Amino acid sequence: MISLDQAADKIVQCMGVKEGEKVLVITDKNKIAIGRAIEKSSLKITSTKLIEIPIGKQHGEEPSDEVAMLMKLFDVVIIPTSMSLSHTNARREANKAGARIATLPKATEDLLCRTMEADYDKIKERTDKLCDILDDADEVIVMTEKGTKITMSIKGRVCNRDHGVFSQEHNFSNLPAGEACLAPVEGSSKGMFIVDANFGGVGELDEDIKLEVDDGYVISIEGGKAADKLKKMLEQVGDEAFNIAELGIGTNDKAVVSGNTLEDEKVMGTAHIAVGDNKTYGGKIDVPIHLDGIFYKPTILIDGQKVMDNGELLI
Repeated sequence: MISLDQAADKIVQCMGVKEGEKVLVITDKNKIAIGRAIEKSSLKITSTKLIEIPIGKQHGEEPSDEVAMLMKLFDVVIIPTSMSLSHTNARREANKAGARIATLPKATEDLLCRTMEADYDKIKERTDKLCDILDDADEVIVMTEKGTKITMSIKGRVCNRDHGVFSQEHNFSNLPAGEACLAPVEGSSKGMFIVDANFGGVGELDEDIKLEVDDGYVISIEGGKAADKLKKMLEQVGDEAFNIAELGIGTNDKAVVSGNTLEDEKVMGTAHIAVGDNKTYGGKIDVPIHLDGIFYKPTILIDGQKVMDNGELLI
C-alpha cells in the first residue's frame, strides 16, 4: 500500500496537471489532511489554491454561489469532501466552462492509499471496452442469484468512462475511478434489484434491500432498518428521487467492498443501480440526491451479449 503523499501524487498525475495551469482543491474540515496532501503535490507543478467549505447536509447539495463561481475559473478542480459535489449544477457548470474535475466524496486516507495504487491504464482498457458496447446498445438486463432481474433501455445514452485517466477540458471523474456507467432512459426500467453490498447514504445494511421498479421508478422498498432509512431519505426529496438514475459496472481490481460508496461502486465483480439525479449522465431528472445501491456477482446482458457472468467480466 502506498503513502498518502504517493496517493496524492497519483491523483495529480491522473488529472494530467501541467505547468501553467490553475488548480483548485475544495475540501472540508473532515478531509483537510487529504486536501492538503493534494495541494502539496499539485504545487510541485503549478499554481494551486485550497479552500475549505462547510460540510453539506447530504450528497448532491449545492455549494455556495461564491464557490460555484470560483470553480469556473480554474483548469483543474479536485474535490475531497465529506458530501459529494458530483451531482450538482455547480460541478456541471464548471465542467461546461472547461474545467476538468475529480470528486473524492467521503474518501479516507486508507482508501486512497489502497485504490490509487491500481494500474489505471488497465482500468481504462476495461472501462472503454464496456462503454464501447454500451454506447451502441439498446437494452440491458441485470440478474443475480439472489433474485435481481431488471430490464432497462439505454438507447441513445452515452456511457460515462470513469477510468481515472483524463487530461482534457470538460472531463469529469471520481477518484479512485473504475466504472462504466450511464443513465437508463427515463420510464424504461422494470423489474427488481436486490442490494447486498452497500447502499450509499444509509449506513451498514442490516438486511439486503429489495427494490421493486416499474415505469422507471422504485415503487416499493423492503429490507429492515436500512431500507426504512433509504425510503425516508428519498421521500424527503420528493417523487423524482425514486427515479432509476444510473447503471454502473465496477472495473477497479484494487477496490474492495469497504462500506464506502466511493470505493464500493468501483469493485470488479459488482454492479450498482442508483436512484435520484441522473442529469450528470445526460438524463432529465435534476434533484439534490443520488444514491447508489451496490450488489455482488451480477450477470449482465447487453443486447443479449453476456458481458458479465456471476461477477466475472467476460470481455
